[in-house]
Amino acid sequence: MGNPYEQDLDRNAANYAPLTPLTFIERAAYVYPDRIAVVHGAQRYTWKETYTRSRRLASALARRGIGTGDTVAVMLPNTPPMYEAHFGVPATGAVLNALNTRLDAESIAFMLDHGGAKLLITDREYSAVVEKALALARTKPVVIDADDPAFSGGKLLGEKDYEALLAEGDPGHPWGGPADEWQAIALGYTSGTTGNPKGVVTHHRGAYLNALGNIITWAMPHHATYLWTLPMFHCNGWCFPWTMAANAGTNICLRKVEAGPILDAIREHKVTHYCGAPIVHQTLINAPEELKKGIRHKVSCLVAGAAPPAAILEGMEKMGFSITHVYGLTEVYGPATVCAKHEEWESLPLAEQAQLNGRQGVRYVVQEAVAVMDPATMKPVPADGETMGEIMFRGNITMKGYLKNPAATKEAFEGGWFHSGDLAVMHPDGYVKIKDRSKDVIISGGENISSIEVEDVLYRHPAVMAAAVVAQPDSKWGETPCAFVELKAGATPTEAEVIEFCRQHMARFKAPKRVVFGPLPKTSTGKIQKFMLRAQAKSASAIE
Repeated sequence: MGNPYEQDLDRNAANYAPLTPLTFIERAAYVYPDRIAVVHGAQRYTWKETYTRSRRLASALARRGIGTGDTVAVMLPNTPPMYEAHFGVPATGAVLNALNTRLDAESIAFMLDHGGAKLLITDREYSAVVEKALALARTKPVVIDADDPAFSGGKLLGEKDYEALLAEGDPGHPWGGPADEWQAIALGYTSGTTGNPKGVVTHHRGAYLNALGNIITWAMPHHATYLWTLPMFHCNGWCFPWTMAANAGTNICLRKVEAGPILDAIREHKVTHYCGAPIVHQTLINAPEELKKGIRHKVSCLVAGAAPPAAILEGMEKMGFSITHVYGLTEVYGPATVCAKHEEWESLPLAEQAQLNGRQGVRYVVQEAVAVMDPATMKPVPADGETMGEIMFRGNITMKGYLKNPAATKEAFEGGWFHSGDLAVMHPDGYVKIKDRSKDVIISGGENISSIEVEDVLYRHPAVMAAAVVAQPDSKWGETPCAFVELKAGATPTEAEVIEFCRQHMARFKAPKRVVFGPLPKTSTGKIQKFMLRAQAKSASAIE
């Protein structure tokens, strides 16, 4: 007889459409045509205008022969062209490669070649690096300049500017998604601190789901006002360009991430939501009090990019900002776990709440599973808060794989799970807590020391603005912790004082044996570049 629920009940155009976030902007323009979608300085674009501009972009690219299987690269800050590219590029079937604007020319050249960019849209601010990258690259993309009036300096490199490119396009260009939701939507590169970066390929289905997952997870109300402190090049802004179209909210653009402009924008535009790495939040906590005056409305913020010290979570709550901790990687579309809060936590002391909220948490509602596994046996570690394993993901918001790198793709998906490379424990309540990147664990005299645990204590010191702990070679112990510390303005603690502070707040053997004061090297997304500090710690030890 067969299954009656499958007989004569096939997919057809009336009951099935491939999932794509491109539908979100079409709906926002239809339902809320006159609502402000994008604000950049004096520029204001409604949802109807943003949709029209995205269609013009798609049309102009299609007329130049760009379509399915092609790559369009962008080297842009958080400006309207960057936002529009998240819709206009995939609407042609092409793949959007948003380049990290802090990278050097050699890295950009590698990405242009590896991704095979047919066209590059670039901002004047990055003209020196881009000019050098184009000279180094074998690929010779068409170059279009985003000539932003909010920036003075740099030079124009392309055949025309972005507005002229849009003028080539038809505002009535047909709008639709891919025939298959598994089709690639974006290409994003990993940091590449060990050799060439890997090209992470994501699909329309995952982008659609995570865009909606952000709204559900964060309980975002309709028409949120979102401040772009997070670079849109970073995991496609954690899918928030698409989230904000689904939300029919307002995007507030921001070229530079500094305390003054952030707090001014929050006050002026009544910003309700923003995202950022711990360093962004730390900057706001330590901003002069006069910059914070006049902000009386509720502001919700997501923190990710590194495990936030409890001191940051505590500091944001004291400012009246509601902070939610998420965790993820480029390979899982940005955030894929959330430290989901429980009402009963609110009655606990603030420091205890911060400890609970500092965990990486549980899977996003749109991700199938997250686990902490022993990578050798592929079995979950005990949920004892002590046994370390590797965080692994499985589900719809996991990448297709690495572009032109089948070996790395196979290794990443070994055993039917995506291997994150992050070491963690599973708490008895089922919440994940990162202990370290596998390469960042310090093994001292046979004992494992979590660099994150030491950093957490350092952040509690009243003089510390930012901290990073790495291993330094030691003739007796093999390795010992070396702390690099960025101090708050005017603070002058000694190395001995900082070490003694750590010894009072943790097992003595875990305390740093050395403290180096000075600014920390950071990526554009606020991650501290530990590979540079590891090199510094090793060379300093060799000298000694």
